[in-house]
Amino acid sequence: MNDIVPTLPVTAVLDVRGLKCPLPLLKTKVELNRIQPGQILRVLATDPMAVVDLRAFCVRSGHEMLRWNERARVWEFFIRKAARDS
Repeated sequence: MNDIVPTLPVTAVLDVRGLKCPLPLLKTKVELNRIQPGQILRVLATDPMAVVDLRAFCVRSGHEMLRWNERARVWEFFIRKAARDS
């Protein structure tokens, strides 16, 4: 991340680097169940399909994808847990 992007108050970090689809998505779902609504989960992944899977999952489930980026083939996602599970 660069210095002009505000720091998000991350509650939990999930490192799924090295795991292939569908494991990054499944582990993200489990971790989101562990945190409280409104809290932020940071996910680190190396599977390019995680971009498609996690974005679609957030749309379907009501969780908010605050931002995502890629650096050196590591994707970083910031997801705010929805007020209620869908």
